[in-house]
Amino acid sequence: MSTDLSMLAWTTGLTALFWLPYILARIAKYGLTEALTYRADSLPVPAWADRAKKAHYNAVENLVIFAALVLVAHLTGAANAATAAAAITYFVARLVHYPVYVAGIPLMRTLMFAVGWLAQVCIFYQIVT
Repeated sequence: MSTDLSMLAWTTGLTALFWLPYILARIAKYGLTEALTYRADSLPVPAWADRAKKAHYNAVENLVIFAALVLVAHLTGAANAATAAAAITYFVARLVHYPVYVAGIPLMRTLMFAVGWLAQVCIFYQIVT
């Protein structure tokens, strides 16, 4: 498997775990039964858990773009050392972005988002040139 596809798999697996902290916070606050019903969805959770949910949404939204770019690069033969480096960079940026977002560190959150975005731009550039 190429580095690009490997990073896509790891990023997808990581993103699939990001829902756990905020649902565990909801369970801790309201109990398992309430957390598994829709009744508790509108009830407040700690600020960090709310940020965890937003960070998860952000990761999912960006995974769509990253996955499309990696797959297009792979299928068109545009994948190369630059796309591999960009894919690794994207994974690391996302790995750091989530806990930084949950912790509420604004500048670092924005920086990690920008690094991930630039990695996507790099992959896109390799495809179109």
